[in-house]
Amino acid sequence: MVHRKENTLLRIETERKKSNMESFFNTHTYLVEHTTAPVRRILMDEIDWSDRMICIKGTRGVGKTTFLLQYAKEHFDIRNRQCLYVNMNNFYFQQHSIVEFATNFYRQGGRTLLIDQVFKQPHWSRELRKCYDTLPGLKIVFTSSTVMRMREDTPELSDIVQRYYLRGFSFREYLTLQTGIRFSTYKLDDILRYHDQIVRDVLSKVSPAEHFQHYLHHGFYPFFLEHGNFQEHLLEAMNSMTEVDILLIKQIELKYLSKIKKLFYLLAMEGPKAPNISNLAAEIETSRATVMNYIKYLADARLINILYHVGDEFPKKPAKVMMHNPNMMYSIYPITYERQEIMETYFVNSLWKDHTISQGSKDGCYVVDGKRKFRICPAHSHHRMRTASDTLYAQYGTETSQDGHIPLWLFGFVY
Repeated sequence: MVHRKENTLLRIETERKKSNMESFFNTHTYLVEHTTAPVRRILMDEIDWSDRMICIKGTRGVGKTTFLLQYAKEHFDIRNRQCLYVNMNNFYFQQHSIVEFATNFYRQGGRTLLIDQVFKQPHWSRELRKCYDTLPGLKIVFTSSTVMRMREDTPELSDIVQRYYLRGFSFREYLTLQTGIRFSTYKLDDILRYHDQIVRDVLSKVSPAEHFQHYLHHGFYPFFLEHGNFQEHLLEAMNSMTEVDILLIKQIELKYLSKIKKLFYLLAMEGPKAPNISNLAAEIETSRATVMNYIKYLADARLINILYHVGDEFPKKPAKVMMHNPNMMYSIYPITYERQEIMETYFVNSLWKDHTISQGSKDGCYVVDGKRKFRICPAHSHHRMRTASDTLYAQYGTETSQDGHIPLWLFGFVY
């Protein structure tokens, strides 16, 4: 009698788990069916999908959720229950662990688990490690904030996880969205060597000048495609970067949030320049060391970019702090930036993905990968500019290569 009762309870529990899983599969099916990726991200082909633990890092608003769902759509039939997308925002995970859920999914034939916003779950890195060790046939692909530093914050995953970064749209991707024309990516070396030929090829298909200013204003974040006010969407994302990503992941008390936000605004007001750490510390009423840490957190959240002189790195004082991308520069009122500042920000942000950018010795000058000197300048100026033989010139205000110089927009084709 007792044995029969135990079997009955076991059967009820099994049916309950299947019912819970059915709900997640229904959500997965709906999301995948209704996912439309307006442009296929190049990162999709750069990832080694045979790895069992893959992390997709990216700042808020760049399309990490869409990327996961697009992967499911490309690699699995909608009726194939070997793949499942779940979001840790689901209240179910307040009572159930990742390990419990993954084990249940695995026992029902699941083999690829896509986990969004994994950091919302306590002890998530330890749980992912346990999944990796105990479920040998399971692949986990999860998203993470750029604020999360895998080696320092999650040492238990450092030897098993493969990390990739999903960025906002490049100018190349934006052009594809606007024109329907697919353009190739080019390595920096190829742009420097063959820019005349590449420019002629692009100009035979489209006029970059017709789209460049729109990209600078609103083209980096995919949500410009959504209905509604782009600036409001971006401000909401920027606030979440401070309120959720920095505070939650870095375990900072809520009472310090206003200081971090004020610091960000002060840095935005100052424009691209070397920050005065002492003045900033006085303004937000904290120590210089804390200001330096907050600046680092803002950079990790991709709200700003920190540039150092060649050979320098954190915790040394930055040579320059600038907004992460031009879209942000148009969203923080009532600040108005000079065109030169916007163009320099575009250059730095475009090359940031695969290159190290350092501050040069003069205004408008940068050093790429510790060796190549670049100067960002207008193609047409009232003042005659002296050129240096050891410097490459990226010019804005022109579509074509002039006097061996490279049109600035072309650096948006590196990814």
